[in-house]
Amino acid sequence: MELKVWVEGVVRVVCGLSLNTSCQDVVIALAQAIGQTGRYVLILKLRGNERHLVAEDCPLRQLAQLGQQAAEVQFILQRTGPSLSEGPNTPSTVRRLPLVYNRSMPDTNYPSEHQNLLVRMKGKVMLK
Repeated sequence: MELKVWVEGVVRVVCGLSLNTSCQDVVIALAQAIGQTGRYVLILKLRGNERHLVAEDCPLRQLAQLGQQAAEVQFILQRTGPSLSEGPNTPSTVRRLPLVYNRSMPDTNYPSEHQNLLVRMKGKVMLK
């Protein structure tokens, strides 16, 4: 399945998701696609209300729970700061969200689905 996510004003399409694909998997795939390390939050926006998803949340399950309202949902990737290795500690409210992408981390740190996700922009595959 696919998930459309707004990243820096551009819609990116993440392909290969299942109902078990976590928010962390999506964030890692998108961060790799844009080539930016750092701390991120995936935001679910519906009718002007925003909900910050945590690492374990599954975006497709969130959509399934919304039923017909799912068509109105917009997902937004927002960079909240540098990774811990890039700079000083971030505020504790950000630190509790374990959505970090650091290029120096080996992929074995994330044995989940992010390695199977594709990110497309305007029909082009950006990353596998």
